[in-house]
Amino acid sequence: MGFFNSLISSVLPYAPKAMVRIVANKYIAGETLNDAMRMVATLNAEGAMATIDVLGEFVERSDVAKQETETSVKVLEEITRRKLDSNLSVKLTSLGLGIDTEFGYNNLRRVVARAAELGNFVRTDMENSPYTDRTIELQRRIRKEFPNNVGIVLQAYLRRTEDDIRLLAPEGTSFRLCKGIYVEPEAIAFKGREEVQQNYLKCLELIFDHGCYVGIATHDDVLIDGARKIIARRGLKPDQYEFQMLLGVREAKRRELIAQGHRLRVYVPFGKDWYGYSVRRLKENPAVAGHVFKAIFTGD
Repeated sequence: MGFFNSLISSVLPYAPKAMVRIVANKYIAGETLNDAMRMVATLNAEGAMATIDVLGEFVERSDVAKQETETSVKVLEEITRRKLDSNLSVKLTSLGLGIDTEFGYNNLRRVVARAAELGNFVRTDMENSPYTDRTIELQRRIRKEFPNNVGIVLQAYLRRTEDDIRLLAPEGTSFRLCKGIYVEPEAIAFKGREEVQQNYLKCLELIFDHGCYVGIATHDDVLIDGARKIIARRGLKPDQYEFQMLLGVREAKRRELIAQGHRLRVYVPFGKDWYGYSVRRLKENPAVAGHVFKAIFTGD
């Protein structure tokens, strides 16, 4: 299966754009804000929460970063207007972090301040390793002003993540814990499937040890089953955690978790950058490519 997944992800960059669109349609809501809102409404009706991601990253122009910032604000306002159960995820490089740290921070503050006014929440996605320290720095800084309206993503395949949890958890940080998808050197990232899984569950236990809220973001049965065992052993209540999945991936498992009484949030990307996002993500994460390809033909 690993070879099949890798084959799909390696072929997609050379496939016709129309073919990539067929794959992308399964896990991207569409190009417009209305597309995203309609998808969130559908997910809410099925008992799932959502987090919306405006596609775009590694922005190099300040005018584009400002536009991305305003779009993020509009997402929050439209969620409120439509009374949907969704928050917002942002990549800091889309807000200008790669241009200038202070510029990126000011744009992030604009978004989080509006979320606070609307009683909503912003999750700062974690990107590749050149941005890890700055993402954590800005997260800690913004949280001092808006402690209930912002949280961070950590990646279990990075060797540093346990130390990052020990830094952030005493501050009451809200986490999303994922495996991680960027290609990183072995010096800073675990490479073996089992060692990543082991570190994920170790980090999840550590987050719970500190009493922090966590989004358990995974499609991996080993991690889903491991998380359910940890939750049962600790006697945790549904308002202390949530599971998270990508739109269009493992929908039957999503329904199963909801039916079991777990809170579950679906990551809903939308935007005109769907092609670049699709090629990058599926190339970086062959397992997701396989899940999506399988879902197109099986409905799951």
